[in-house]
Amino acid sequence: MSQPNYAGNIIVSLANLPEFLRKPILQKRLSEFFPMSGEDRQEIINNALQAGPTIQFDRFATLFKTWLEVLCDLSEEQRFVMFSTYITEIANHPEKIISFNLDGILEIYLTLTDVQQNTVSSTIKRIVNSLDSDLKKRISLVIPERAKKEIGI
Repeated sequence: MSQPNYAGNIIVSLANLPEFLRKPILQKRLSEFFPMSGEDRQEIINNALQAGPTIQFDRFATLFKTWLEVLCDLSEEQRFVMFSTYITEIANHPEKIISFNLDGILEIYLTLTDVQQNTVSSTIKRIVNSLDSDLKKRISLVIPERAKKEIGI
């Protein structure tokens, strides 16, 4: 990608902020995501997938947990848009998550409350069930077995 990775730069900056600043800024950025065109959303997701592995994992973990918590406070429709954009991109380009610590990401998910875990997993299950068989097969190949079991897909 020849354009600057502004979304990636924002993600790296957010990861370095204390929670009292990180959470409201993340909420604001997420509110800007949903009115975007599908193409712009996809570009943001691509940039996030590029930036994620470049962040020290302890900082990434903190940011990822905050992101999940903020998503749990949004509507089901907004969560569906966010997660489906990620899931579709990963299904189409599974190489983009090779550099991620998927076991670590699952551990972050498991630190959420039961209500938050149910909120996230129900949205993800709905998305995966709505995928065509080819994309469903691809996403199934990249999701670790333990994560599939925990999320229920």
